[in-house]
Amino acid sequence: MSLVIVGSVALDSIETPVGKVNDALGGSAVYGALAASYFTKVYTVGVVGSDFPIEHIDLLKKHGIEVEGLEVKEGSTFRWSGKYENWNQAQTLDTQLNVFGDFNPVLPESCHTCNSLLLGNIHPDLQLRVLEQCKSYNFVACDTMNYWINGAKERLDEVISKVDIVFMNEDELKAYAGKKDVYTAADVVLQKGPKLLVLKRGEYGSVLIGDNTLFFCPAYPIVEVKDPTGAGDSFAGGFMGYLAKVGEMTPQNLKEACLYGTVMAALNVSEFSVVKLANHSFDHIQLMQDELKLWMKI
Repeated sequence: MSLVIVGSVALDSIETPVGKVNDALGGSAVYGALAASYFTKVYTVGVVGSDFPIEHIDLLKKHGIEVEGLEVKEGSTFRWSGKYENWNQAQTLDTQLNVFGDFNPVLPESCHTCNSLLLGNIHPDLQLRVLEQCKSYNFVACDTMNYWINGAKERLDEVISKVDIVFMNEDELKAYAGKKDVYTAADVVLQKGPKLLVLKRGEYGSVLIGDNTLFFCPAYPIVEVKDPTGAGDSFAGGFMGYLAKVGEMTPQNLKEACLYGTVMAALNVSEFSVVKLANHSFDHIQLMQDELKLWMKI
């Protein structure tokens, strides 16, 4: 079983109340791939510049992540700079698209027939371009953001009609559906075709909403949050990595996937960049998931 993740690969400069980093490894494809790599074989598709440090590619390979689809182009890697004055909202200080501005995702032949696919929050046109290249897959998920909801909604509608799982936070969901009530808004999304909406709620956890599914999962308690960048991508990667491993979207498998995604997001936010995400054993991840189940009494 395998998972293909298409998204951004970036060098991030981040400042939070507890510290800062410069040109640290980031991007939706990176966070998602590292989180998923504990559960299944992962193929990542993205683009970086000629300035991208080779040690970052080595890190992905160390986790067994296939990088055949990671294009290296002459120029500079996508860079994002942000500051957190509170943990729920990043203030963007600078965005330099660089080679990512001309990103044209091309799936290697090995990814054309994939077990599962996660489309990171890139432009809906790019998400559709990837879907056109897929010959078959068990299930596909997409993530998005307010920028695309506000600026490319018709194309996003088309993406959502073609996927099985949609990841959104509450603000994104309400903006997309034009509704103030979460469950009414969720129904708008599900009516377009997906089987499941995964509602990301940050420090308040997540909710799975589907025709026969309603599951509330709290966030895993972290003593000290250091960097929330990539938390949603890590959650989605862990979620989809587990689903790719088991191969079926049963109610129980979806719950387990949600719990694992929660653990991966918790690891991510407990250190800057991908430091904690990249340096754990599956045994420790399983222990955290077991603890979460114990606290939830399930």
